[in-house]
Amino acid sequence: MPGHPTPSQTIGPYFGIALPFADGGDPAPAGHPAALTLHGAVYDAEGAPVPDALLEFWQAAPDGSRSGAPGSLRRDGVTFTGFARVPTDDNGRYRLRTLAPGGPPYLALCLFARGLPEHLFTRVYLAVPPGDPLLAALPPERRGTLLATAQADGSHHFDLRLGGPAETVFLSFRPE
Repeated sequence: MPGHPTPSQTIGPYFGIALPFADGGDPAPAGHPAALTLHGAVYDAEGAPVPDALLEFWQAAPDGSRSGAPGSLRRDGVTFTGFARVPTDDNGRYRLRTLAPGGPPYLALCLFARGLPEHLFTRVYLAVPPGDPLLAALPPERRGTLLATAQADGSHHFDLRLGGPAETVFLSFRPE
């Protein structure tokens, strides 16, 4: 029916053709000296790892542009598209090798996982930008669920939690 919402998923089985795709977690051009690694895990509400989740990342290029590149799923090894698709492993872990976004220091993230009737949206902040309206709108104790932690080796760590006291803040894009 026109004007009525439709479900975002149907009952499976699902087949992972092109999901994920080769090098989906490596949008940074090979050998790029400014590449950074973001890694973490996805946990359910009880704290158990989610081994079959799929994370999609979108971000601005280092120069702040958001145009991406035609055919963002295709990479020539040089063009930065700003898009990545990363599955979790058997322990719920993921790894993304990308470039730092220009402008606001965050990556947009969309999470698909079993048991979710709709995918979930959030942000991964690599740093706290001054005056960010989303972070400012959150209670102080919830802001940390959107902040990646810099590691001694230069990587960034970010876990997603689907429930519980440290549940990640997820965003809604539904019209009111």
